[in-house]
Amino acid sequence: MTGFKTVAAMVKAMDEELGITVPVALHLDHGTYEGCYKCIKAGFTSIMFDGSHYPFEENLAKSTELVNVAHNLGLSIECEVGSIGGEEDGVVGMGECADPDECKTIADLGVDMLAAGIGNIHGKYPANWKGLSFETLDAIQAKTGEMPLVLHGGTGIPADMIKKAISLGVSKINVNTECQLSFADATRKYIEAGKDLEGKGFDPRKLLAPGADAIKATVKEKMELFGSVGKAE
Repeated sequence: MTGFKTVAAMVKAMDEELGITVPVALHLDHGTYEGCYKCIKAGFTSIMFDGSHYPFEENLAKSTELVNVAHNLGLSIECEVGSIGGEEDGVVGMGECADPDECKTIADLGVDMLAAGIGNIHGKYPANWKGLSFETLDAIQAKTGEMPLVLHGGTGIPADMIKKAISLGVSKINVNTECQLSFADATRKYIEAGKDLEGKGFDPRKLLAPGADAIKATVKEKMELFGSVGKAE
């Protein structure tokens, strides 16, 4: 695409131009070791280092380094233990449950957020998905205390599982696929209704507007489910 610097500049400009009154974080998701440094240089305020595909000792070493760098610059950092299933930003994981002791080791580095595999998957969940491993999540929470835990692959997880995960320490939930599906569905309906053939309905600003509104509606729905409304300070 256009690179991390362009994204950072756009977000900064929109924040100022629109007079946004809530805190805005520019967070790198599933960053590589090299990608984290690029985002730090570009002006991101938060990074996630996904070292789950490395042997644990290498993940630990790289996480230690990046935690020190991020905190020296006043940035927040999320690290991951136990790969999340599916594919996200080129990182492919088979899906596994993280080792609670390894989670504690990474948490003790002083990370701001910890992502741990508990049977969650990026993308659509298959029909034979066994669900989240609350036994693993409970064990991780017991080892890491009040560390904010992150649940990736939030799309398609039943509401009751989401609420239980939150009760066991999950403080951040990532939802991407569901937003994309909402966008695609709304855009498809716009075109199938022939609205792109009416006047200047083909204008990308009009063509993509229903999809953008659908994403907003999905985000609002998730914020209400997660209990995030009214929490900005």
